[in-house]
Amino acid sequence: MVAFAVLAALALLHPPVRVLRPSRLPAPRADAAAVEESVVTFSDKALSQLQAMRTSQGLDEMHIRMGVRAGGCSGMSYVMDVMSADDITEGDTVLKYDDGIRCVIDPKSLLFLYGLKLDYSDELIGGGFSFHNPNADSTCGCGKSFEV
Repeated sequence: MVAFAVLAALALLHPPVRVLRPSRLPAPRADAAAVEESVVTFSDKALSQLQAMRTSQGLDEMHIRMGVRAGGCSGMSYVMDVMSADDITEGDTVLKYDDGIRCVIDPKSLLFLYGLKLDYSDELIGGGFSFHNPNADSTCGCGKSFEV
């Protein structure tokens, strides 16, 4: 009984430490290819849509700049643009996917996009690319912005 009272008193003096989502941290991996695969993944539908865009533009390789910026309904919004290979900077991370798709991410955005899955829907309402981000605490209704 005395031991319980001592533990209760210690708990009041030293509240438990809050652990900040250890499950969201990526597991350590040995090879660079495995790490690249876990940064951003594309669903089959998203990859198919990107291939169709690449083909319609007559490109051998299509570079897509993905990132985040301040703004949007929830605080940060996603950015995704087709870019030229000449615009890749030294600090950018370039992820190579099959069939000539390259994803380019700046260093600051890389932290927010790690683990992102890009999907695509061709539905009339709510269609287009959608972002599924494991780092987001909340997202807005349209899914184009998030909060961490």
